[in-house]
Amino acid sequence: MDVSQTAEVRETIRDMYNEILQEESVVLGRRERDALFEQIVAEILGLGPLEPLLADDSITEIMVNGPKKIYIERKGRIRRVNITFESDEHLMRIIERIVAPLGRRIDESSPTVDARLKDGSRVNAVIPPISLIGPVLTIRKFSKDPLTVEDLIRFGSVTEESMEFMRSTVIAALNIIVSGGTGSGKTTFLNVLSSYIPSEERIVTIENAAELQLRQEHVVTLESRPPNVEGKGEVSIRDLVINSLRMRPDRIIVGECRGGEALDMLQAMNTGHEGSMTTAHANNTRDTLARLETMVMMAGMELPQRAIREQVASAIDLIVQLARFRDGSRRIVAITEIQGMEGDVITTADIFKFQHSGYEDGKVIGSLRPTGIRPKFMSKIEESGIRLPPSIFGVAQSRRF
Repeated sequence: MDVSQTAEVRETIRDMYNEILQEESVVLGRRERDALFEQIVAEILGLGPLEPLLADDSITEIMVNGPKKIYIERKGRIRRVNITFESDEHLMRIIERIVAPLGRRIDESSPTVDARLKDGSRVNAVIPPISLIGPVLTIRKFSKDPLTVEDLIRFGSVTEESMEFMRSTVIAALNIIVSGGTGSGKTTFLNVLSSYIPSEERIVTIENAAELQLRQEHVVTLESRPPNVEGKGEVSIRDLVINSLRMRPDRIIVGECRGGEALDMLQAMNTGHEGSMTTAHANNTRDTLARLETMVMMAGMELPQRAIREQVASAIDLIVQLARFRDGSRRIVAITEIQGMEGDVITTADIFKFQHSGYEDGKVIGSLRPTGIRPKFMSKIEESGIRLPPSIFGVAQSRRF
């Protein structure tokens, strides 16, 4: 339903609403009258009780644990709100309203689903018999205005120096992995990094649910598809990565590597698609390398461990590690160069490292600082016409994986 149709339906509802109030001789104050009308409209056109939460830009996540328990995340903190659904059936109607336009289904034979709202917000739903507390709905909201580099610096997530360095690595077409735990801000940071990609380059993005909000003009967005009722028609991330190689991309951006597509991504990075990026779930840089190895093995290829590590070491230039702290803040904790192989070992060196200074009023105190190591790929950055001041860097030893 487009904007004009929505406005038309809304006016029709208003006319009927006013008629019913008049016929039933219901006396309401102006504020109560408007609030009741908005609730009715939300039930018919929107997502019912969730509409005011979706409209609140300060809320970043909505968690519905059955019809009577709704939690939100605001500024990194989770709390319960005084909003409920009438019943399991009421909540199920809202879930079906979300997934139906996307061609997805959710029922007893397929009790979980990933979907997205019109604004790109990520949605996950789980229903009985898998869930024992009734339908469970989780919405990761997307900001109407994507966060910028300036926003991240203002929040203390990064420093100007580190982002100037990251800008140079993106322009110089280095291959980058953004890693971190759940909710650490990987997709948000990947989105910020992608803003540095030159506008004349052709970008292909591949995601399970389209979340990236690239500003460039020449962008092709691909989204995976689950199997249909008969179990056919599935298009996996791996299928899309393989297909994207035939689409003449300058850069490939995979929203998240979770399985065998990691092998195809590494091969793409090694065969001319430099400047590609992806995210991975990992708690630190070493975990990221270990997970990459595991995901390559999931592709079903009987490759020796050394061959996998050589692929990783030659394909990946940089790993950016994010973390979510106890105070709810999300920060870059390491920017690490992949230096190459020594024997059977991948060697790495931290270019920037977060230095924790303690806590003050419940907030984490610390900053991302240079380690003093000058990356080996600096010549590639300089070839792209960028001159970074020596003050960005400082002397630490490279460490092994």
